[in-house]
Amino acid sequence: MTKLLTEAFNKAQNLPAHLQDELAEQLIEDIENELQWQQSLSQPQHSKLEELAAKALNDSINGKIKQMGFDEL
Repeated sequence: MTKLLTEAFNKAQNLPAHLQDELAEQLIEDIENELQWQQSLSQPQHSKLEELAAKALNDSINGKIKQMGFDEL
C-alpha cells in the first residue's frame, strides 16, 4: 500500500462509523470501475464500427456508393 493511501485510511479511521462506511462504499465502487476500465482497455479494439467503416471505405474506393442528401435517405 502506498504512503498516501495509508494516510487516507489513517485519517478515515477518525471519522464516525457511518462516514467510514460511505467512504468504503465509494472506494469499492471506484476500484471496481477502474478494474472494469482496465479490462476493457486490455481487450482487442477491433469492433463492429471499425468493420463498418472499412466496408464503407472499400465501397467508396470501388465506386459502390451513391451520394445522397439527408432528405433522400
